[in-house]
Amino acid sequence: MLGNHSRQSPLEYLKKHYFLYLLLTPALLLTLIFKYGPMYGAVIAFKDFSPIKGIIGSEWVGFKHFDKFLSSPNFELIFMNTLKLSLFGLILGFPVPILLALMLNQVRRAGMKKNIQLFLYAPNFISVVVVVGMLFIFLSPTGPINQLFTSITGEPIMFMSRPEYFRWIYILSDIWTGAGWASIIYVAALANVDPELHNAASLDGANLFQRIRHIDIPTLRPIMAIVFILAAGGIMSIGFEKAYLMQTSMNLPTSEIIPTYVYKIGLQSGDYAYSAAVGLFNAVINVILLVTVNFIVKKLNEGEGLY
Repeated sequence: MLGNHSRQSPLEYLKKHYFLYLLLTPALLLTLIFKYGPMYGAVIAFKDFSPIKGIIGSEWVGFKHFDKFLSSPNFELIFMNTLKLSLFGLILGFPVPILLALMLNQVRRAGMKKNIQLFLYAPNFISVVVVVGMLFIFLSPTGPINQLFTSITGEPIMFMSRPEYFRWIYILSDIWTGAGWASIIYVAALANVDPELHNAASLDGANLFQRIRHIDIPTLRPIMAIVFILAAGGIMSIGFEKAYLMQTSMNLPTSEIIPTYVYKIGLQSGDYAYSAAVGLFNAVINVILLVTVNFIVKKLNEGEGLY
């Protein structure tokens, strides 16, 4: 049976399982139309695009817009702001869902565990606009946090205006809103661990930290590798909305990142070709990072990676 199955041609296999591929067709069409179809528009990054002439009629200029961005006096600032915000966010935010999952796994009372999970997951459903509004209220010169600082130091701290606070506020608020939801995948993986393993380890004298190290962590390692690769591959893809909403004229030295720059150049200034080139540059960096990190993780993780 196995020999006959292995000798099936792709066409025979398709005919035999055509119904499964038929179920896949709507999702495949949506992906082609809304993901791959718009990629054609990226060609304007290599043209002197004019909405009147259209993509085909616009003059081809090659790498002119890429050279303009790379030689721009703002390039280093914008690139490093994007890289630092993503890198620090990954370093500080990646372990938090794992720690939450490990702690939740130790809660034995089902009712209490559900209440804690509800409390942790709830921030994920708060709108970005609402989150930023809360930050401005709580961190304003007359907000509750500054009232505390004023009572101690005598003067408030301008959190939302001073550039050095932007990254910390952005990253910590991201962890608050996303860590609980991100821990779901780890909680699900730990639910599959056989309780007998923990019982046997306890009988052998293993304490809690030893059981976590030798039972729970090895269970989570493959998922951790995949999540880390995907996170590192998208390290330059910061959410535009939150960064733009948090921007003020005074914190621009640290808050101006590639997505906000693309928005301002493309939609506000109308330089579509240049903004497309900047966005394409960002996407290429993401692909390079994805391939590189996947290669490194596979070397360190006994050949287990994303592909």
